[in-house]
Amino acid sequence: METNRLLRALARYYPKRLAEGYDHVGLQLGTLKEETKRIFLCLDFDSQVFEEARAFGPDLIITHHPYFFGNPKKIMEVDVEKAELTKRCEEAGLAIYSYHTNFDAGYPGMNDELALRLGLLDVANLATQPTARGGRLPEPMDIHEFAEYAKKALRAPYGLLIAAGKPVVEKVAIIGGAGSFAWRDVKEEGYDVYISGDAPHHARREILLAGFDYLDLPHEIEGAFVERMKKTLLSIDGSLEIGGEVHEVPPEVI
Repeated sequence: METNRLLRALARYYPKRLAEGYDHVGLQLGTLKEETKRIFLCLDFDSQVFEEARAFGPDLIITHHPYFFGNPKKIMEVDVEKAELTKRCEEAGLAIYSYHTNFDAGYPGMNDELALRLGLLDVANLATQPTARGGRLPEPMDIHEFAEYAKKALRAPYGLLIAAGKPVVEKVAIIGGAGSFAWRDVKEEGYDVYISGDAPHHARREILLAGFDYLDLPHEIEGAFVERMKKTLLSIDGSLEIGGEVHEVPPEVI
């Protein structure tokens, strides 16, 4: 498929205007080919992924997290490993393109995929946090039972539960990645429990004191990017050859 045509099609789902102001989306590295037939997907592109990606022979690599989160020159001045990997990518002729917060906010995007895995019904954007998705469980669940269910459904090896709110939950809101900052908005919109990750101590303390239910699942649940982006790409052109998988391994719980 003609590459510019493919990117225009993806932009209908995940336009750059949806990206947060701090974000760095779009072409990260390399030169786009005129035609794209083989695409390699990953949550993060790093040295662990390089050999597999190169062996696949992609015309384009698409990541969720930007390869350069900031000024490339300044990053490589202080990050020797990134500079070396960039050199290897350039020698291999790899092009890297990222969809980050525009993928999170777009439809169908990250949080739509996570809501699907949870089996939520009547899924909709939150009014105060359009990136988030909210819905209801088919049947109410005990909060601890729900936490185990969500951990399994979202393929997380562990979770941190603050069960300070309703003992039985039905309305669920979710933002993949680091979204603990939005817990007040979620609570005010009437949700029983909020799922996100990377909650710092002070946020957990505030949630506890407010009497709310919060499930902190590791950032790696965003590996859902690979599956969701593959579905979107194949809906655009079913002949595309797509490789890649979730490479991230969360830390061990000891």
